[in-house]
Amino acid sequence: MGGPAAARSAPSYLPVLLFGCAILVISTGVRSSFGLFLPEMTQARGWSRETFSLAIALQNLMWGLGGSFLGAMADKYGSMRTLLLGGALYVVGFLGMAWAESGAALSLSAGLVMGIAIGGTSFGIVLATLGRVVPAEQRSLAFGVGVAAGSFGQFLFLPLAGKLIAAIGWQATLLVHAAIVAAILLLALGMRSEHEAAARAGPVRLADALRGAIADRSFHLLFWGYFVCGLQVVFIQLHLPAYLLDKGMSANIGATAVALIGLFNVAGSFASGWLGQKLSRKWLLAGIYLARSAVIGLFLLAPLSQWSVYLFSAAIGLLWLSTVPLTNALVGQRWGVQYLGLLGGVVFFGHQIGSFLGAWLGGRFFDLFGNYDYAWAMVIAFGGFAALVHAPIDQRPLGAPRAAQPAGA
Repeated sequence: MGGPAAARSAPSYLPVLLFGCAILVISTGVRSSFGLFLPEMTQARGWSRETFSLAIALQNLMWGLGGSFLGAMADKYGSMRTLLLGGALYVVGFLGMAWAESGAALSLSAGLVMGIAIGGTSFGIVLATLGRVVPAEQRSLAFGVGVAAGSFGQFLFLPLAGKLIAAIGWQATLLVHAAIVAAILLLALGMRSEHEAAARAGPVRLADALRGAIADRSFHLLFWGYFVCGLQVVFIQLHLPAYLLDKGMSANIGATAVALIGLFNVAGSFASGWLGQKLSRKWLLAGIYLARSAVIGLFLLAPLSQWSVYLFSAAIGLLWLSTVPLTNALVGQRWGVQYLGLLGGVVFFGHQIGSFLGAWLGGRFFDLFGNYDYAWAMVIAFGGFAALVHAPIDQRPLGAPRAAQPAGA
């Protein structure tokens, strides 16, 4: 009754949860708007879609790679310092993107710098912090709340970015985004917690933890399953507005579609976190990937209209980031929470390899074939692959006897 879990009552971790959610609203919200800048910036600068797509693909790759190192930094030194570094780089990245006049400059600012910044301000850092301060029996739900906050940011910022671009232009809108992400520097100060410090107490053996996870087949399976998540969501987020423009629809419909995805994922993420407390997490994940492929296939087969776009957005939104609380909870369940920043970051690197390919191949296929048909087929096929690789995952805590079955197994 008086153990560590009991000490972490809701009032003690609630401030960390609230500040973390506010950071995710901003960090996720501003990055979700890049698809609106694709047609504007490529036309203004005379770039191909592949040029812009490659920069965003690099951003996603650096987000995953940088997130692994920054997750290790948070495990060792605490989340506040990591968030301060990420917030500062985020501001620099947006400023550089606003003034980029070449593909190389865009890749440096929006790709390299901003990718590392997102790695230091997004789910990997915030959810790892929550994993250390929230009791195990409430952890999956807390993750769902955090991801839902990020999804609300997507819903909030997409219409805002669309209206700002129409009113003041894409370049001034990027400067407004830089000012908004600067707020993360203040919010990071609220992420200090005595419970996180206690969880990090004792020797820190990052290399041992990483070697142990890499030797586990389940770690590799989760890595490649998350790869598919990144490929699917980044392709849709970046290329759906352009796809709809190509079909003769207005830019406002594309912006509304991506915003609706964020709105419905508030419910989807919360529901997946809640279900992850009660049902098998790996089977929930397999079902989500299959459902995504089915929804995409139905969208492409149905006659295209404004309402079919909005129905697709609602359906895919329920499945959008609902993988994140389940995947992070599964990492904590199998390998523990002391090194959740590092191990969650490495698994997330798989997500970002997929994100790189989803962003880049979408633009590449369009430039090669003049449409997105092959890209959509790729996204659908990989959903089936993800469902298959989740099936053999062992959810028992590493080292537990075979008879032991954790909650959510």
